[in-house]
Amino acid sequence: MAVKSHASAVVLIPPTCRWNLIQTIRRVHDRNVRRWMPHVTLLYPFLPFKHYSNQILDLLSDACKTLDAFDVTFRMFRSFKHEKSSYTLWLDPEPNHGFDELQAALQGRFPGYSDVRAHRGGFTPHLSVGQVRGETAHGEILQKLQDGWSPLTFRADRISLIWRLGPPDDVFRVHREIILGSGHVVEPKEQ
Repeated sequence: MAVKSHASAVVLIPPTCRWNLIQTIRRVHDRNVRRWMPHVTLLYPFLPFKHYSNQILDLLSDACKTLDAFDVTFRMFRSFKHEKSSYTLWLDPEPNHGFDELQAALQGRFPGYSDVRAHRGGFTPHLSVGQVRGETAHGEILQKLQDGWSPLTFRADRISLIWRLGPPDDVFRVHREIILGSGHVVEPKEQ
């Protein structure tokens, strides 16, 4: 059985120069804005930080070597419905197939970390922007977000291995970035 931690993940993070509009929405609607940077989850939960090693980085690198960078556009807001009329609001990355291929390549190297595929409907790449309760509020907020949104495009060219400590310092940090196409492991850019 794989050792897993909710304090560790493999994600794709938009370039920080594209965060402003996303973070403006998240500051209003997302209770996790302080803990998580904007991201699309690829493997979560993942190995605890104490298990990070060159071997883990090599496996991530091998997966990334096989895939080229791709352009992503966030055009539409969508939602996941949970029990008791609660919803997660999210941006839908287009095209999805780049994320599907990337997640499958990563999971191929880490088969015990398939939690993101265990949801109804399988893996749904998404960038969470908030949570809301109530059918009426959900519909109104989703429409307001969509009406005020201009599509956001960037080049998805790297994944990030992230980790966090426990409270009160429970903000995710980037440990390493791995470049798509080359598999080069690099120190994180400043967030």
